[in-house]
Amino acid sequence: MFLIATLSFVSEGLAQKSKTQIEKEKKESLAKISEVQKILKETETEKKATIGQLQALNKQIEVRRSLISSITQEIDLLSGEINDLSMVVDALQSDLGHLKEEYGQMVYDAYKANQGYSKLTFLFSAQTFNQLFLRLKYLEQYTKAREVQVEQIEKVKNAMNQQVNSLVLKKEEQDILLKSKIKENQNLLSLKTKQNKVVQELSKREKELKAEVDETKKAVTRLDNLLAKIIKAEIEKSNAGKASNSINLSADMAKISTAFESKKSRLAWPVQSGFVSEKFGKHPHPVLKNIWVENQGVDIQTQKNAQVKAVFEGKVATTAFVPGMNRVVIVQHGDYYTLYAKLKSVNVKKGQVIQANENIGEVFTNADGISEIQFQVWKNNVKMDPEKWLVNK
Repeated sequence: MFLIATLSFVSEGLAQKSKTQIEKEKKESLAKISEVQKILKETETEKKATIGQLQALNKQIEVRRSLISSITQEIDLLSGEINDLSMVVDALQSDLGHLKEEYGQMVYDAYKANQGYSKLTFLFSAQTFNQLFLRLKYLEQYTKAREVQVEQIEKVKNAMNQQVNSLVLKKEEQDILLKSKIKENQNLLSLKTKQNKVVQELSKREKELKAEVDETKKAVTRLDNLLAKIIKAEIEKSNAGKASNSINLSADMAKISTAFESKKSRLAWPVQSGFVSEKFGKHPHPVLKNIWVENQGVDIQTQKNAQVKAVFEGKVATTAFVPGMNRVVIVQHGDYYTLYAKLKSVNVKKGQVIQANENIGEVFTNADGISEIQFQVWKNNVKMDPEKWLVNK
């Protein structure tokens, strides 16, 4: 009996760690849903469908699926706990039945042994003092045994009641989760319907979208040229005109570069809220067939008037206006560079030394109501995937 109960509690303790993790994931998913919902609401202020709106819907669907997955895992864990508790309750009921049978048998056996006499009659019918003493000891032992048996029965009954109550609570919790899962699946279906509608609308504007892709490519080239020019000049300057592919760092700059490198996967995001709407590298266009787009950094969709902050300390290499990318800030961190584009306004100047999380500008909101920044990370003249540098969000 006690072995089964102990194993159940150990199993529940181990499951609790996983459950805690699942609860954390659920909380994070709900926070992301709330965040993306605000961004999606801003993208829907324009009557026509936009790529930004589609990206926000895609993110909402992704996070909803993650939430449903967490709920499903929690339901599965509860099912395991309910099965364990059911086994314990069954074992305790069986133990209780056996104990009651033993107690009844004990009472019956005692009655038979006493030949139906009362305790006093049983004692004083003894023919010798020694027999009286033995009968007295027998009654004491019998009474103690009955008390122990009653105590065991009460303990088992209490343990069983506790497990039954736990079982009821687990089943209620599971029922709430099942209803929550149904609701989230309905929300997911609604988002997918909206997603299909946006894709259909965008597909009718193929010529317009292709023109946007071409304009973006031109803007990316301008941005690349700007940063490449800055890095080239810095390499030549630090190497006294000698041919090299990397910056010859001073002791102070090397220290900053090493510190920046140590923050890989732990850099704060350049905006407080938002999500990666377009990843680094080459990938298919979200609507146009057989059209590929290449991103030199990541696009982060955020909320209107969002403040843009430096991800690490460094020196402002330049500020500029690039057609198609709006205002741009480039910050040098030793032989690393971070680039922030699609800004409405800039708060820093070329040559200014800035700290991590310092406000460098405000995000630009385009005519379609999309608030988005382009963020890049370079080492010398090599482009890097910014998502590998930012803290997981």
